[in-house]
Amino acid sequence: MPEQHHEATPSPLVGVSYVMPVLNDASHVRQAVESILAQDYSGPVEVLIALGPSIDGTSELVADLAERDARVRVLDNEVGSTPAGLNIGIRAAVHPVVVRVDSHSMLPADYTRIAVDVLERTGADNVGGIMDAQGVTPFQQAVALAYTTKVGLGGSSFHVGGVAGPVDTVYLGVFRREALLRVGLFDERIKRGQDWELNRRLRASGGLVWFTPELAVTYRPRATLERLARQMFSTGLWRGELARSFPGASGIRYFVPPVMVVGVFVGLVLGLIGIVQAAVGATPWLLLGFAIPAVYLLFVIVATLVYARGHGARTALWFLVVLPCIHVFWGAGFVPGYLSLTSNIAQHTGR
Repeated sequence: MPEQHHEATPSPLVGVSYVMPVLNDASHVRQAVESILAQDYSGPVEVLIALGPSIDGTSELVADLAERDARVRVLDNEVGSTPAGLNIGIRAAVHPVVVRVDSHSMLPADYTRIAVDVLERTGADNVGGIMDAQGVTPFQQAVALAYTTKVGLGGSSFHVGGVAGPVDTVYLGVFRREALLRVGLFDERIKRGQDWELNRRLRASGGLVWFTPELAVTYRPRATLERLARQMFSTGLWRGELARSFPGASGIRYFVPPVMVVGVFVGLVLGLIGIVQAAVGATPWLLLGFAIPAVYLLFVIVATLVYARGHGARTALWFLVVLPCIHVFWGAGFVPGYLSLTSNIAQHTGR
């Protein structure tokens, strides 16, 4: 299908609707909303918070935010999932530009102004920039470091930066609402990775997805190892589902973590069998299996020396733990996702 880029919007005062799904995130949502309200954009705006069933005080917090500022509206998201919340907000939006916001993110003051300008200049359907992960604690700093290096999450432009131009997907996104309606909004069956899948449909319909390094959104990583592991498993699970559903659209980098996980597991099993061989007096040649996890361990150590040097001893030590956590749980999630087990797991975990 020929590309159908839009003409530049003539008015600099185009209205903007910010859409933010929120669920049990009382520790971050206020900062996220305040970063929206502090934008230097001069056009009309509204902030739509799609609130899932929360039990940590988030409901009371967003109600207070809405009471303090008339631009903030709270919408009920009974399902609680991210794509459902996004769709609720998009349907309720009154302005032609939709800015997706994550409750873990903080927009720089010029974010909307720059994004709308790029949207107009390029005629794109979606414009996005860099997920600028920044941690507060040494653990979060290690996670942020892993996010922004090629050895962590694979080196996508929205993680490590790059030159402006057309891309497959971007972080968050500033959309033309008409384009979202044209392709049928987000697929609510996909709990994670729904942005990639939506951008695939935008491009398939002739639309343009545009990356610009001018946009950098501060992102706060998960605060504990358990939460990081759960996030990575869920992300890998749904990436495996997407790789199976759209085999021609998934890059080779998505298969590296699961191959590593399977390789290390097989190596450990073979090595343990080699120990049994040695115990019974047989030639323990299967001990060579331990070479696979040993090579991976060496990779983690070298990566830590290369990327974590100069970030402090505590951050470097956490990096030794965080990097395998990302690889192992992402890869372990990818395997059942690719084997069509996503729906079974999601029914039990909600993820």
